[in-house]
Amino acid sequence: MKLNLKRPIVFFDLETTGTNIISDRIVEISYLKVMPNDEKEIKTRRINPEIPIPKEASDIHGITNEDVKNALPFKAIAKLLASQIEGCDLAGYNSNRFDIPILAEEFLRAGIDVDWTKQKFVDVQTIFHKKEPRTLLAALKFYCNRDLENAHSAAEDAKATYEVLKAQLDKYPDLQNDIIFLSNYSSFNKKNVDFAGRIVYNEKKQELFNFGKYKGLLVEEVLREDPSYYNWIMQGNFSLYTKKVFTNIKLRQAFGNK
Repeated sequence: MKLNLKRPIVFFDLETTGTNIISDRIVEISYLKVMPNDEKEIKTRRINPEIPIPKEASDIHGITNEDVKNALPFKAIAKLLASQIEGCDLAGYNSNRFDIPILAEEFLRAGIDVDWTKQKFVDVQTIFHKKEPRTLLAALKFYCNRDLENAHSAAEDAKATYEVLKAQLDKYPDLQNDIIFLSNYSSFNKKNVDFAGRIVYNEKKQELFNFGKYKGLLVEEVLREDPSYYNWIMQGNFSLYTKKVFTNIKLRQAFGNK
């Protein structure tokens, strides 16, 4: 089934030094951009993570320190990459919980402030797990009746994710061929304000702490009553994107009515 698109959507996959969103880095990114007229563009780029790639990670994706020693670091390509996904929705496999958050961290480290609120995210894994709880390998076999060759290659995984989503739309009549619907359906947690879920919305769309001693309390009230807590967060082991969200709330509180 051809995707019903109102604007381009980018199916992407990352290979990284590990699974820690805060401390690990991207070593390869592949994306398949699908246009509303069904034209496609695919690109793959190796990235120097500027930290060692552990053997455990290399054993999974096959990318070694030697492979990326002459590659550009993320900060050198960040501006170009941001322009390539600007105005596009994003899709991936387990992307809402991993690929999007780690990509957001890399952009912030590079000084690029992407406005993620303007994009819709479709997580094909979430759709798959709601319908047939398995892996990407099994998803491709189940929906497309073919095996995934060269698994853990970012390019192959991105293309496989695209094929699986189209097949899911063919298989399930209740799945609407609409990116907003698919984004909502595959959302890991619609209440999250930041990707890590440290801040969540209540029913009035007000931000609440979702951790620590102030869990369940309004962020604005806590920052007003205990200003030092903001400094503790800024110095703590939180993702850059989470810190950015806290900062935006603090600035809105200070200047929103001026």
